[in-house]
Amino acid sequence: MNKTKLDLTGLKCPLPALKTRKALKPLRAGDQLEVHCTDPLSVIDIPNLIRETGDRVEITERSEQRIVFLIEKTDGAI
Repeated sequence: MNKTKLDLTGLKCPLPALKTRKALKPLRAGDQLEVHCTDPLSVIDIPNLIRETGDRVEITERSEQRIVFLIEKTDGAI
């Protein structure tokens, strides 16, 4: 299991979701992606993206300054 950090602070919609999608592609099942965002819309966009990909996501930090997502890549089986 690898853990990758992705700093998307300062980027506005739709860039955080697009860059998260791109960062997920090379990951293998069990790998984790920690995404740091400042765009308030990312709390909607990134979970919607993860519903499409079938991976797992949780918000580990949410404040006025930033939002941190922890995404775990799955094997795609539901």
